[in-house]
Amino acid sequence: MRRTLALLALAGASMIALAFLVPLGLFVKESAEGRALAEAERQAAALVPVLAITVNPQRLPHALVSTGAGDRIAVHLPSGGAVGTVRAPAPTVTAVSRLARAVTAETDTGVLLLRPVALDGGRTVVIEIFVPSEELTRGVPTSWAVLTGVAVMLVAGSVLVADRMGVRVVRAARRLGRAAGALGAGDLTVRIDPEGPPELVAAGEAFNTMADRVVQLLAAEREMAADLSHRLRTPLTALRLSLDHLGPEAEQSRRSLSRLESEVDQIIAAARAPSRAPEFVSCDAAEVLRERLTFWSALAEDQQRPWELIGADAPVRVPVAATELSAVVDALLGNVFRHTPEGSAFTVTLHQGSGTVGMLIADAGPGIPDPAAALRRGASGSGSTGLGLDIARQLAETSGGDLRIDASSLGGARVQLWFRTDQRDRTPRVARRLVRNRWSRAARRAISNRWSGTARTP
Repeated sequence: MRRTLALLALAGASMIALAFLVPLGLFVKESAEGRALAEAERQAAALVPVLAITVNPQRLPHALVSTGAGDRIAVHLPSGGAVGTVRAPAPTVTAVSRLARAVTAETDTGVLLLRPVALDGGRTVVIEIFVPSEELTRGVPTSWAVLTGVAVMLVAGSVLVADRMGVRVVRAARRLGRAAGALGAGDLTVRIDPEGPPELVAAGEAFNTMADRVVQLLAAEREMAADLSHRLRTPLTALRLSLDHLGPEAEQSRRSLSRLESEVDQIIAAARAPSRAPEFVSCDAAEVLRERLTFWSALAEDQQRPWELIGADAPVRVPVAATELSAVVDALLGNVFRHTPEGSAFTVTLHQGSGTVGMLIADAGPGIPDPAAALRRGASGSGSTGLGLDIARQLAETSGGDLRIDASSLGGARVQLWFRTDQRDRTPRVARRLVRNRWSRAARRAISNRWSGTARTP
């Protein structure tokens, strides 16, 4: 913006300077020529009284010297002779002697002023004065240099003023941009002091109002999430009391209930915690898969489901939190157990490529007829809300990846969860934060609802 304003000022000031400089330069040149010719006229006029008295060639040299023209003046006598330094050709002098006014004739080295003087008896004397080129342009280069300097100063001053105005505008715009970036990165305390043009001042005030409103909304949302989560403790306590009366056979259910209570406590703690800028997180996807498959293997054994974990022998880092990845794995495996018949096999494959990591969950169930609808909440059919696939997709998108659904080699559906590990291709941090926060709440709510509402828990 500064460069644009400076260029505009340079162009405008240059056009204005040229519009005045060219006419002034021509005026100065014409003034110098007029001054030199006026001096020549004065010298010629000073000689006219002498010629009216005498045209004697012996007396005229002294009169020529008295004019101050030096060797640049000459007098062409009626008899055909001349006194002084003659430069004009004879035909020109003859032609001028027939006129009643002075004329000028240009030569290679200057201008000749020829003035006819009528005497008594019908005689005519022609006064010749030579004006050299240096007299015609005396002071012109200096005047042009001064005019050019003034024009340059005016242009430079205009550019400087435009640049200072641009600095003011750019500084205000940059401060607003930095504040917006900081707010997007999670710094909810950032505010700006509006400055600059009225439009930017209004934008700065609107930004401060927006930031205040965001803080209020987030505080209300955290409070509501914490209150809703806190309300879950009462039914969880009643559920634990009921399980305590069932004896040792409900030990597995009690462990699942303890895990659910732990999740609720974490939700309350996260909701009560003040907002802060997100930090880069990562986890070992292979370790998460091994842990979650160990957890789900008990239910798979009860339902006689063959399963296999492939590619999770070595550490594989992905740019997501371990807790969020665990929740997504639980959601996807929960879909396999919920929507495929008992005894249907499934495989989990971890694939590491160039800048990407893929997590592929395939099953031998009936498959997904409409993969696009399965990614929309409430539209996947079969009594599912589509929330598990949706939160899995959002988690993948936080790293710049995506989620794909196709047919598996086992005959059922295959869910491909791809994470982008190349930092240059990842989505902006602001988008990752917004999606991550939304997913985190949705994932915990979905898993809590599933665990609390499922009769048979792994």
